[in-house]
Parts: sequence; structure tokens; C-alpha cells
Amino acid sequence: MEERIKTREDLARARAAYAASLQSQKKQILICGGTGCVAGGSLKIYDRLRDLMVEKNIECSLVLEKEPHETVGLKKSGCHGFCEKGPLLRIEPSGILYTKVKVSDCEEILEKSIQGDEVIDRLVYHDAEGKSYEKQDDIPFYRQQTRVALEHCGHINAESIKEYIAVGGYTALEKALFEMTSQEIVDEITKSCLRGRGGGGFPTGRKWAQVLAQDSEEKYVVCNGDEGDPGAFMDRSMMEGDPHRVIEGMMVAAIATNSHHGYIYVRAEYPLAVQRLQRAIDLANQFGLLGKNILGSGFDFDLRISQGAGAFVCGEGSALTASIEGNRGMPRVKPPRTVEQGLFGKPTVLNNVETYCNVPAIINRGADWYCTIGPDKNHGTKAFALTGNVMNTGLIEVPMGTTLREVIYDIGGGIKDGEFKAVQIGGPSGGCLCTTPTEDHLDMPLDFDSLKKVGAMIGSGGLVVMNDKSCMVEVARFFMNFTQNESCGKCIPCREGTRRMLEILNNIVEGWGTMEDLELLEELADTVTATALCGLGKSAAFPVISTLKYFRDEYIAHVVDKKCPAGQCKALLNYVIDPELCKGCSKCAKNCPVGAISGKVKSPYVIDPAKCIKCGACMDGCRFGAISRK
Repeated sequence: MEERIKTREDLARARAAYAASLQSQKKQILICGGTGCVAGGSLKIYDRLRDLMVEKNIECSLVLEKEPHETVGLKKSGCHGFCEKGPLLRIEPSGILYTKVKVSDCEEILEKSIQGDEVIDRLVYHDAEGKSYEKQDDIPFYRQQTRVALEHCGHINAESIKEYIAVGGYTALEKALFEMTSQEIVDEITKSCLRGRGGGGFPTGRKWAQVLAQDSEEKYVVCNGDEGDPGAFMDRSMMEGDPHRVIEGMMVAAIATNSHHGYIYVRAEYPLAVQRLQRAIDLANQFGLLGKNILGSGFDFDLRISQGAGAFVCGEGSALTASIEGNRGMPRVKPPRTVEQGLFGKPTVLNNVETYCNVPAIINRGADWYCTIGPDKNHGTKAFALTGNVMNTGLIEVPMGTTLREVIYDIGGGIKDGEFKAVQIGGPSGGCLCTTPTEDHLDMPLDFDSLKKVGAMIGSGGLVVMNDKSCMVEVARFFMNFTQNESCGKCIPCREGTRRMLEILNNIVEGWGTMEDLELLEELADTVTATALCGLGKSAAFPVISTLKYFRDEYIAHVVDKKCPAGQCKALLNYVIDPELCKGCSKCAKNCPVGAISGKVKSPYVIDPAKCIKCGACMDGCRFGAISRK
């Protein structure tokens, strides 16, 4: 068992020893251990490389050794971010990044790049023009980013407290304990203009100040890791890849507000995050960085994990605290707010994972440094999950104020299979930004205040890019279906309003919509937004509001012309046979499951639209390209 770190001096000695041991590793092999790469087989690559090193008598360190000596470090890191190209493997100190690595590549990697210094060209990233990039930092996807919350994610062993300490981990805790008062910490966070990264963008310093001001012997610090937005995986990646940073940010918040108990609320669908957080908590307790009399300061703090059952509404503060208490996760009327009566009726600091991950950097480098990043009142960086019809999908972090154009084209590499049409930002609670004849949002800065002006929000940070083949009515229907299914049902506006809106959207995509339906959709959207109980209900209609505003012509085409301009709504498609191209082979008629196609062999066949069920079997089986959708 490792010796406990009992004092500030012990921590300094441990950090020097761990840093020396880390630097003595002549090479470090960092294999992405994020959920995406694990699903792609990265752990099998890790196991194969470990076995090969044993076979070839290469001294390999799976954990940080006590004494510095020359060795090769083999590590499961957190998410490297470039999910499109996983499984990923990086070799330090050269910074070489290998993409789409397979188990069969391991022997060559060991022989050429670990035992030797040769770069395997076929495994490095190549852009659309064929240009190769050997080093990760040179790849445009990474070069355009600024990493603060994700600073260590993918760069250290995600399961090692020693490596976290070696690279400067827990220095913010040390500073907060011994060099700052609670009020000074709150003032520094307030000065930094750090705003909550979970959606609303509420000033973090103001929230902490409100909890500090509460006259209560018992207070709580809670981390919201219940990331339920479709297409979002920022918080998950931080919990998996840098769990000690989450813990350290929470501990600084605890010192700032005189709190001694903490909970991390994580959805059970994130088993790897739960596993690594629990290991990090156990190690922090073992090393003396959690628990009683931390570093001899007299400050106590205990931390537990509470697993959620996947209810989207538990991302809302009062529903989340109710769930931790063992009650049904449902929001309550406010006031009192969480800062006054939160978990177990006590004053509670509640921030999301990314917010806490920004805290150590602000304490260590100062608010003045943090304010150099991003525009006024929107300082710092924001992590986004970049997905959809974009060439390079993955986890990114950019300064606030970065434009959509920079994210999609410079980092994302441009649109896949078509032209840019829209981006859904903020998940079910967000809106759609677009390029239309009347609106161009590509050059809009991504920050809280700019997005609010156009009816959108950063939310947790999901960015779903859509090309010109996307149907915006179906996009609105998809998100409304999600929200309606996830409504807790406590308030009538959300429970019944979203249900009625979904019914209307279903009718529109099925070809039964009317112009009156569009008016009713807008009326319902206004009512739900104005009267729903919690923030999730109030933002439920945003995808509908924004698509009606920017893509009204698509709605009109669905209800008036009974056509889907994007060709995505199955009920509005008509399959037709071009008589000039049809050879009369009869294969389409044989493939049709409902007998909707008739004709004579060696003569053009015809589809009866009244019988056609739009399955597409005829088009899929036609060798001559004679069948199309209109």
C-alpha cells in the first residue's frame, strides 16, 4: 500500500518523485481508452502490445514505478477526441498519432515505432488531398483547438492518481487549502466569468457566493454527470479520461463554500465513467487526498457516486437532488432554489462535469489568464461533441466565440455527402442554426449570449451537423419525440403540450398536416415555453420554434404539396419507373411485397401509388437505375 500523503510537504515530495518516474519512461504508448475506441477494440490492442513486450523481453510499465528507471510506459488513456479515426494510439514524446489501429498492426508498431523510431505512414492521418500528418498537434482537427477542461484527457493514464499528481494535479487543491480563504476562491471564480457549462450558463462564482453566504453547518457539493442529450459525450469523456480533475474541481468548490460532503450523479449507462470515478475516489481516499484532515489542513471532505437510471429530466437540478435522495426524479417549484435548499434540504453547489474541470486551471493560473480566452462575459473554452454529416467527428474544445464555420470546416473538415444545411446545437433543449437565403449562422460566434439572440443555446455542447439531405421537419419531430418520452409528467404544459406537438409533427411527416397545424404548433410552443415547470420543459419546444422560423418553406411543402424536399419522409415519397430506362425484366414486380407493380415482360412496368408502401425494395433491386423517388 502506498504511503499516505499527510501534509503539503508530502505532496510536494510525491509530485517530484512521480514526475521523475514519468520522465524516465523513454517512450509512452497511450492507447485511447474512451468508450468509442473501447467499442472499436482498443483494449485488445492494449493487451496484444503488452503480451508482445513480454515475449520480446521489453521492460514495460503498466503503472508508474516508484523509482525512476528507463522503461516503456503502456497506458489506457482517456478519449483522444478524434473519434472518427479510432481506435487511436499515440507515442510520446514524439507525439506520433496512429489512427484506425488494428490488433494485426501491433507487431509492426512494436518493431518499427517502439523499438525503433520509424513512422508507419499508412497508420498516420491523411487528409482529403492525401497529405499525411505524423504528429497529433499538426493535424488540423487538433491544431485549431484550445484545451483547458480536456488538458490531460488522452495524455495521461486515466486510472493513475500518480500520473495526475506528476503533471500538476491537486496543486489547485493545495493552493485553495493553504493560500486562499473561501471568499478569495469565490472572488477568483467570479472574476474569471466562468459560467455553468451544463446549459444555462449561470455565473459559477455567483452560485458559489450564494452557498457560502448560507448559515448552515451542513452543505453539499454535487456534480451533474447526467448527460442525456442525444449525440453528447463531453462529460462522459472527462469522467472517463480525467476523473481526478473532476474530483479536484469539486474539492475547490467545497473549500470555497465550507462544504464537507459531495456526490457525483452519473447515469448508469456510463459504466466506464462510473468505474473510473470510483477508482479515482478510492485512490484519493487511500492517498489521503479525500477524507479527514486533508493534507493536515483540518479540512474534511467525503465523496460518493450516485447512479441515475437514465431519466433525462434528472439533468434538472431539483430532479437530480431528489433522485440522489432516493425519491422519484421530478422537478419542484422554485424558490427555494438549490443554493438555499438543495440536497437533503441543505444549501448545495450544483455544477456539471465540465464546469468543475475548468476550476483547477483558474485557481492555478488565475482569473486574469482565463479572461484572455473568449469574448467579454463569455470567457474560457467550451467542449463540444461534433457529430452528424461532418468529415471529422469527435470531441473538441475551442475558445468561446469560435464560429460555426471554424468548427465545421477547419476542425470538422467540412460537410460529408452534400452541402451544409443546419446544425442542431444544445440537444433537445436547443435550436437549429442554418444557412438559408435569409439567414446565415455559419459566422456566428458560439457563446451563451450570441446564441440566445437567435433562439438557440449551447446546452451541454452537442453539435449535430446536417447536410442538404436532412429533413428539418423530421429533425424537429425526432427531438420532440425524445422530449415527450422523457417528460416526467408532473406539469400539464410539458406532459400534454409536448404530446400534442408530437402528434401534429407525426401527422405532418405522414402527409396529413394542414396550414392550421403550423399555427397550432407555434401557439403550443409559446404556451409550453411560458408555463412549463422546469427548464427542460421550458426549452422543449426550441427545436420546433427554430425550424419553423428558419425552414418554414419545408413545413409548407409537407402540408401543402405533400412532398418532403429532402426526400426523407417515407410517407411523402413516390416511387416511379422511367419507361426509357426500364428493360421489362420484371424483377421489381417480383420484389414488391404488396403487388403494387404491374406490366409485361420486355415492356416498361408501372407502380400503382395507391398500393405502394414505400419500402424501396423495387429500387434496391433494379440493376438499370430505372426506379427513382420523387
